[in-house]
Amino acid sequence: MIDKEMKIEDVLRRYPQAIPVFGRFGIDCAQCQLSGYENLEHGAKVHGIDLAALLGALNESLEVKG
Repeated sequence: MIDKEMKIEDVLRRYPQAIPVFGRFGIDCAQCQLSGYENLEHGAKVHGIDLAALLGALNESLEVKG
């Protein structure tokens, strides 16, 4: 489960299926140098994104079987 305290880079590394979710929310975290230092809560705040919606979409992406 992905939570607000996780570093963005950790989410990207552990859960590559979450990468398109960041794109849908308008953030290109894969290219951001701060992703190794910034947790999801702070990233959502800085980008003006609803944290609950982002976490919901990220965790939903983990349930999708490909």
